[in-house]
Amino acid sequence: MDFRLKVFFTVAIRLSFTKAAKELFITQPAVSKHIQELEEQYKIKFFDRNGSKISLTKAGELLLQHTKNIFEVYREIDFDLSALINQQRGLLRLGASTTISQYIIPPLLARFHQKLQEISINLLNGNTEQIENALLNKEIEVGIVEGQSKNQSIKYTEFLKDELVLVCNSNNHLIQMETIGLEDLKSMRFVMRERGSGTLEVIEYALKSFGIILSQLTIEMQLGSTESIKSYLMNSDCVAFISIHAIDKELKNNELVILDVDNLVIERFFYSITLQGKTNLLSELFLKHMSSHYNLKL
Repeated sequence: MDFRLKVFFTVAIRLSFTKAAKELFITQPAVSKHIQELEEQYKIKFFDRNGSKISLTKAGELLLQHTKNIFEVYREIDFDLSALINQQRGLLRLGASTTISQYIIPPLLARFHQKLQEISINLLNGNTEQIENALLNKEIEVGIVEGQSKNQSIKYTEFLKDELVLVCNSNNHLIQMETIGLEDLKSMRFVMRERGSGTLEVIEYALKSFGIILSQLTIEMQLGSTESIKSYLMNSDCVAFISIHAIDKELKNNELVILDVDNLVIERFFYSITLQGKTNLLSELFLKHMSSHYNLKL
């Protein structure tokens, strides 16, 4: 029964029998057989089939939610019982928004693994909106995000202070300007993150407080990661607001330059996120490690 639920869960998440079979290392007919047996057991269909495409029925959506809850309980049992015999092990599912997963969290994860090698970690990467949704859907236990949004079902804890700075490549004519005012931003060409990005949300909120809305700016391109934005800047005359944590190497190599805009400081916090009133021992252990690593009180 447990394996059937695992098969169902994988198909429901991937919406593909082929992908589920590959992920579970079984044949596609075996996947179909397990789903068929579940449907026969409960006398209800969990998937609608339309040619090569499948979708969840109302019963499938209900079973998916129960399955997520079951697997969450299993993970808590595994870790709680292991902790009783001083063998900390289990699976911790983390999510981190793009900037954090690329520049902030890797050294933290490396040190955590060195201390607790029996704990496996899965890291989901996405923008802030995607990570929050993954937490709400119980696909992860802990997230680390950026942004201004606040969901009442989520507990947000300040994690690390960040600053977004205006950046261009070192050959850009803008570096010759003695001063850059807020109105000068309207004549520049920008590369921005995509909708749903916490970085874009913070930029939009900060500029709005100075009477500037994004539609007044010339946005040449919207890209899905800081790395792609940096690469674009290297090959264009555009500017971009980027986390100071993400450009250390480029500043040292004189590939990118910070433009100082009068009276404009865009600061934010990265946040650790968990569901309100619900953390397991493994999540708490990781949060304590994170606090110790950055000398914070979470």
